[in-house]
Amino acid sequence: MLSLSEVSVGLAGHPILHRVSTSVSPGEVVALVGPNGAGKTTLLSVMAGDLAPSAGTVTLDGTPLSAWKQLPLARRRAVLPQEHRLAFGFRAAEVVRMGRAPWARTASEAADDEVVASAMARTDIEPLASRTFPTLSGGEKGRTSFARVLAQTTPLVLLDEPTAALDLRHQDQVLAEARRLASGGSAVVAVLHDLSVAAAYADRIVVLAAGEIVADGPPREVLDADLIGTVYEHPVDVIEHDGRLLVVPSRIHP
Repeated sequence: MLSLSEVSVGLAGHPILHRVSTSVSPGEVVALVGPNGAGKTTLLSVMAGDLAPSAGTVTLDGTPLSAWKQLPLARRRAVLPQEHRLAFGFRAAEVVRMGRAPWARTASEAADDEVVASAMARTDIEPLASRTFPTLSGGEKGRTSFARVLAQTTPLVLLDEPTAALDLRHQDQVLAEARRLASGGSAVVAVLHDLSVAAAYADRIVVLAAGEIVADGPPREVLDADLIGTVYEHPVDVIEHDGRLLVVPSRIHP
């Protein structure tokens, strides 16, 4: 569905990504991980078509991403940004309904009410429907924005730190929805910081360091203690509990 070949990005004269090549297929959840400043958000912006690479190619459904017009692109991919800001005091239900904008004046418009209601139920924000967006907590804003993404009903979903500011229950809820989307045939890419969470929900983990991909594969292949320790410049232990991988930082100080 989405393919990147030899993609490089420089911002303000500084190299951010260097010859990155990867792809995303329908039916998979791909986690982008790496230390701060590794280039994860920049890579997601390139995948979304919001940032043009300085070199290399990006294609969506075999067509260069730069050739896509905004409306058809909005019907093919949805993006959850890292920060959730709105200039006006829209109510939460109105924010979710914004996800239906690309489907205005199409046959899909008839399902708007049903799709919005489903998205709100799946993100547990029905009690927030009448609240204005600025009055919501950080986690509530994140869930409302994620509901907007769900309401957009696109086959490619790009999520930048979707679990930030969420409690344990809602972290699990959001990532379970990502898995459900993939099970339905969508492709999901998520920037995640918790490596144990990435291992639990992702089919593939892409590890970035200093703007380059240093590992790309299934969690059990990628989450190597030596590799992760080197990338994050901090020792870790990778252990298995109930069939799941846990990445635990080694405590340097008692």
